[in-house]
Amino acid sequence: MLSSIDQIQALIPQKPPFVMIDELIYSDEINTRTTLKIREDNIFVKNGFLTEPALVENIAQTAAARAGHISTLEQKPVAVGYIGSIKNLEVFDLPKINEVIETEITLTNQIFDISVITGKITCNNKVIAQCEMKIFTNQSKK
Repeated sequence: MLSSIDQIQALIPQKPPFVMIDELIYSDEINTRTTLKIREDNIFVKNGFLTEPALVENIAQTAAARAGHISTLEQKPVAVGYIGSIKNLEVFDLPKINEVIETEITLTNQIFDISVITGKITCNNKVIAQCEMKIFTNQSKK
């Protein structure tokens, strides 16, 4: 769907080296999927593995890509979001350099500028992390 760094950066407020998604592979009103190839130069790689904070940020950026994609389709400015809370975070495994993770978020509730999403990250067809996030959106321009 969208895979150039410029296309991804147009959807999310983060900039390199803090971008934790490579490709938006699917997005609709409720579900969004992204991928990220783990590279050695990623700021969150330690001892050959992507660390837990990057997994959390990857889920949040997948949610941001969803919101940015919808804003772009509606020809509205892309809003900035902030993680309000993280609930039931489980990390089962850490991906290694050169592995690709796929992240799926599902919007479970939307009340005004507050979105509740569930996120799940898989690597090699195995769930490696999951959580629920509450995200607050600032509707003013980036």
